[in-house]
Amino acid sequence: MKYDPTKHNRQSIRLQNYNYSTAGAYFITICTHQRECLFGESSEGVIQLNRLGKIARSHWMNLPKYHLNLYLDAFVVMPNHLHGILILHVDKAGFDPNICYYNRNSIWRSL
Repeated sequence: MKYDPTKHNRQSIRLQNYNYSTAGAYFITICTHQRECLFGESSEGVIQLNRLGKIARSHWMNLPKYHLNLYLDAFVVMPNHLHGILILHVDKAGFDPNICYYNRNSIWRSL
């Protein structure tokens, strides 16, 4: 289904004034531009990732290498988006305040 902003007008569910760098578990969704199916296709309930989908999955799985207080839980790469659970921990060294400012263009440099 092609993305139609007149039909798919979603409101933000982010909490105003909430510090999202606080330790905890966060469910996130990352969508492709205009919801284009860039990561693969779904056939009979099975997702077949293409090259870009495999790159997106690889970058997701490597996030903890760059952010030591970040842990990953369940995730799934869909044809036009990714769902995942991030767990942010605070340890003796303190939390990395830059976790929320991760360079959002880094994945696209690999494409």
